[in-house]
Amino acid sequence: MASKTMDKSFGLEILRSKSCKMKLFLPVVLFLLVQIISSASENWPRFRGNNGDGRADFTIPPVWEKSDYRWSLDLDEEGHGSPSVWENRVFLNTATDKGKTREVICVNANTGKIEWLRSHPSKNHKTHRFNSFASSTPAVDADRVYSVWGHSKELKVTAHSHSGKLIWEKDLGGVTGGHGFAVSPIVFEDLLIVPNDQEKGGGAHYAMDSATGEIRWKVPRGSKRLTYSTPCIFTSPKGEPELIFTNWWLGFTSLQPKTGEKLWELSVFGRPHSERAISSPIVTENLVLGVCGFTTLDKHLVAIRPASASQDGKAREVWRMEETMPHIPTPLISGDRLYLWADNGVITCLRPSSGEKVWKARVENVKDTFFGSPVLAGNTVFCVSAYGQVVAISDNDEFKQLGVTNLGEVCRSTPALANGDLYLRTAQRLICIKGS
Repeated sequence: MASKTMDKSFGLEILRSKSCKMKLFLPVVLFLLVQIISSASENWPRFRGNNGDGRADFTIPPVWEKSDYRWSLDLDEEGHGSPSVWENRVFLNTATDKGKTREVICVNANTGKIEWLRSHPSKNHKTHRFNSFASSTPAVDADRVYSVWGHSKELKVTAHSHSGKLIWEKDLGGVTGGHGFAVSPIVFEDLLIVPNDQEKGGGAHYAMDSATGEIRWKVPRGSKRLTYSTPCIFTSPKGEPELIFTNWWLGFTSLQPKTGEKLWELSVFGRPHSERAISSPIVTENLVLGVCGFTTLDKHLVAIRPASASQDGKAREVWRMEETMPHIPTPLISGDRLYLWADNGVITCLRPSSGEKVWKARVENVKDTFFGSPVLAGNTVFCVSAYGQVVAISDNDEFKQLGVTNLGEVCRSTPALANGDLYLRTAQRLICIKGS
């Protein structure tokens, strides 16, 4: 009995010791997790940031004064691609010589000084009057920055180190489409995903080894329409990732990221009209939302429950909205609010789970078209008009416009939010606005 009692006592001491160690260990683990999350939030690795959600948790002044500028950098030639940010470096695609030279620029995020610039020969080609020769947003990871340019003769992909060394480049062939190229790549683990829907059934989606440029898989596409949307990642309830693409003809397509295997596809957009998917798909809980349409014809927002999140294992439409939809701007989700910022400046706030309308309003004192997509900094939503009017509204169940900053120049890109600051590319400048 004494022995058993002693054993129990010893066991209790061990448990107490372990408990003490756990009490000391848990704060360390939590601190490390906070650091990891914080570190991730400092970066903006693709179009509209992490998984294209367009959100950051710090604040930016709703109206900008000269004192709010950290720096402003003049650029050589017009471009509409958005900046990407990794730690203290900002990356941007641009073009000179009317498209005959394409460039990757690296800018110091603290000073606004160019750290390096790398040029690649290309060619002048037909493009839409609202497009440019540098409308794609670079993708970036911890090791490299990736850029894509396309025209009728080539689709060139380049990878540079953060210090500017060319790691690899590859030509995937020409791009068929009269409006010019504007697709942005994304990084998934060790793969670079390059979407390439083309006109009249051409094109393919690619996964490339991010370190070497080797093509890991290629999925031919019968798209019938050039697509400008950037894919996103949906994570199933079982924790399995899916690549989600939107396209007028094919609708929503889900691919297994590692193999390119088609998991499901659901055609839900208006086939009677020749429409375009320009806006990018976004994820909210167990739904994926996508927009497709045409400037003067129907536009559709459709919410899909992926097959992996459905009880019967089939992808299905949950709800749709076809009233005052955006054609170009990508929607924005903040908690239980979904913001649809239409090209004409009409904003509709919905519940993303059901499509229930919360409010609808038009931006005040701005008569302009919106080509950029809204982003959220803290509790403020920003969206920039085509001629440089930055509108700020409150993230709220009631419409409240906080102000307008007039940049006085063309701006057809979407802001990036990183390092506590906002980075915005106008036609001829890259600017940095200090967070508050």
